[in-house]
Amino acid sequence: MDDKKDARLTVGFLCLIMILLIVGDCVQKDRLFSENENRLLQQRPALSRETLLDGKFMEDYEKYVSDQFVARDNWIELKTRSEVVMQRREVGGVYLGKDDYLFEQHLPENCAPEKVEKKLALLEALVRQYDAKVMLVPTADNVLTEKMPKFAPYFDQLAFLEQVRACIGEEAYIDAAGELEKHKEEEIYYRTDHHWTSLGAYYGYEAWKSHTHNLTPVRYDPLEMAVVSDTFLGTLHSKLNLPVKEDKIQYFPQTLARKVKVTYDYNVVRDSLYETSYLEGKNQYGFFLDDNHGFVEIETGYENGRELFVLKDSYANCLIPLLTAHYEKIYVVDLRYYNGRLAQLMDPYMGERTDVLVLYNCIHFIEDFQYY
Repeated sequence: MDDKKDARLTVGFLCLIMILLIVGDCVQKDRLFSENENRLLQQRPALSRETLLDGKFMEDYEKYVSDQFVARDNWIELKTRSEVVMQRREVGGVYLGKDDYLFEQHLPENCAPEKVEKKLALLEALVRQYDAKVMLVPTADNVLTEKMPKFAPYFDQLAFLEQVRACIGEEAYIDAAGELEKHKEEEIYYRTDHHWTSLGAYYGYEAWKSHTHNLTPVRYDPLEMAVVSDTFLGTLHSKLNLPVKEDKIQYFPQTLARKVKVTYDYNVVRDSLYETSYLEGKNQYGFFLDDNHGFVEIETGYENGRELFVLKDSYANCLIPLLTAHYEKIYVVDLRYYNGRLAQLMDPYMGERTDVLVLYNCIHFIEDFQYY
């Protein structure tokens, strides 16, 4: 009799939880955007005969239920805590490293040789056509290896960079990895985010400067960086939702020396390289260059006739302000958000004094680099 009573109590308890979740799901309004994850959430899909037959309705509905689940952030935190208690070193595609570092998981099988070869062929063609320089930056797991969990697998980006060097030649290749390796004891990557810090970007700038000719002499001092936030919790933290030590957002005040004109996507004009409104929300890295845009034009006020075209991912956002001291104009293209033909965009800007720089982190390059 006691066993039957216990069984009834268990079933009743589970039913109560399900009823509460269903009621909560009905009462809770669908959210459009997750500030914690910095992404749009799946909305309730429309049901039609076509979407039902081809399976798209069920696929989208599963995403919708997952994204709009009641107290989703709290469930993520609970799941993460339980896996930490079980001493797991990887949770949701994030490695839990030493000294509170979080590392995005990049497995070798996700960077297949045929994918790499395709991207290198595109890169080589671009370098030959525009005499471009290339800076591909390794992510933290390939530089801060001593902070990674023991025996954790990761894609060897340093070996990949040797392939890049051999493909495009020494004249086009900028060795950011070598410069970062010299300073790996410093805070060159965020602990809670997948980007490099402003200090890491500074060492990337130093690598670029040593590889670029006829530059205006400019010296930035990392000791003079200013802190604009000490409450930054980045994309990797969002995947775990655990209380951790927050990162700092810094920048070089020297980049404010001249008034600039920044035009985003041809229609939004600003007078700063920095957007302080992002510091009040979750996506604080958006402070640099107003987050991501398809096309950005920067007029620096320096009348030296030199121009720069940058093809980039978000790693470039905190480095580009350092480049403004060397060019009259800088054009910035994020191919993830630009859908036109690249040659049609670039060719009208190309001149004898126009440089071209390709600046990605290695993983985003392999995953996202594409042009037509």
